[in-house]
Amino acid sequence: MIPGMNVVGEKFKNNEFYVPEVLIAARAMKSAMELLKPHLASSGVVSKGKIAIGTVRGDLHDIGKNLVGVMLEGAGIRVVDIGVDAPAEKFVAAVREHRARLVGISSLLTTTMENVPEVLRALESAALREKVRVVVGGAPVTGEWATEIGADAYAPDAGSAGQVCRRLAEQMESA
Repeated sequence: MIPGMNVVGEKFKNNEFYVPEVLIAARAMKSAMELLKPHLASSGVVSKGKIAIGTVRGDLHDIGKNLVGVMLEGAGIRVVDIGVDAPAEKFVAAVREHRARLVGISSLLTTTMENVPEVLRALESAALREKVRVVVGGAPVTGEWATEIGADAYAPDAGSAGQVCRRLAEQMESA
């Protein structure tokens, strides 16, 4: 399933697939994962990391976040979805509770982008920032802005998010 979702992600990134095709693949992947989870847990398969993902405070959009979640699961990364309209404290709590090493922050509105750096500051205040890698994305977000606010990575779309997070997880594993 992981190679299949990688193909879906690549085709989406290259505008060969669109949201409906990705949603169909995501639904199939999610159904298959539900069937496989008990078997994977008992087989000792090692996860490639854990990510806490959410849509930042003030933003109620979740289609992109949900697509990213499925792509990450397809990449072997365990996803803790903290939902939409998530305040910075909710990201911090998820990192602590689930020991996530990655944080994915989505902002679809320019008016909510200002809330993304709040999450970074909250992670810093909680002495967690050095322990996690932060990936940001969403329609108005750019790579330059991600660098400016101190995020570790930027993902322009769901397909890229899987690749970016897998790379970050591997870097953290080898460090």
